[in-house]
Amino acid sequence: MTLEIVQIPVLNDNYVYLLRDTASGRTAVVDPAVPEPVLTELQKRGWKLDVVLNTHHHGDHVGGNLALQAATGCAIVGPRAEAPRIPGIALQLGEGDSYTLGDSVAQVFDVPGHTAGHIAYWFKTAGALFCGDTLFALGCGRLFEGTAAQMWTSLSKFLSLPDATRIYCAHEYTESNARFAVTVEPGNGALLARYDAIKATRAKGLPTVPSTLGEERATNPFLRPMSANLRATLGLESADDVAVFAETRKRKDGFRG
Repeated sequence: MTLEIVQIPVLNDNYVYLLRDTASGRTAVVDPAVPEPVLTELQKRGWKLDVVLNTHHHGDHVGGNLALQAATGCAIVGPRAEAPRIPGIALQLGEGDSYTLGDSVAQVFDVPGHTAGHIAYWFKTAGALFCGDTLFALGCGRLFEGTAAQMWTSLSKFLSLPDATRIYCAHEYTESNARFAVTVEPGNGALLARYDAIKATRAKGLPTVPSTLGEERATNPFLRPMSANLRATLGLESADDVAVFAETRKRKDGFRG
């Protein structure tokens, strides 16, 4: 692998990621909610932190920025459209930009919906997507600052990536997302089998993240507005994809299962 990835669970259900380019040793952290677990992991591995990569401005993604910068001298990189809300930002990125970490290069996507200026980082060679709160395993982010049309456009960008792409999302929401997913696409055999596997994984206290884009394409209702089963459940057989996506998101917002 060109990129070594360490998943750090923090707070109640967040994931922070350390990324180390294996050729150069340059190291990044994605969306550090809090500094202490990151510093502990760096010390344990003998790594030096070079940069913070933020996807969006929420406190559970940028809360560790300034403390990590003070402790390590790292640079802070984040979304151009949210720069005033990213603590310590020095380099601003957006659609069409790339970020180079040693020999590893990330393509940057603008993916508004959850927040107005959310971005994602795709390391093509490593087959890894760091999507913050835009896409989750079996879910997607709430529409706090964007519209359903914006979010569907954002998710559609991910659908163009290879099925083997690993989805490093920022939260362990998979089991609750699965409980909802089976209510809107009950005829999806792959989804039902995945739900059983997720329950077994979580019962052992193990993470369900990362998943792969292929898994999400086959089972995540927020990537499947074209599904006849989903459309039938929602009573939207003739609607366009945005309308189906919007109704799915609305139902998830009210789901209490």
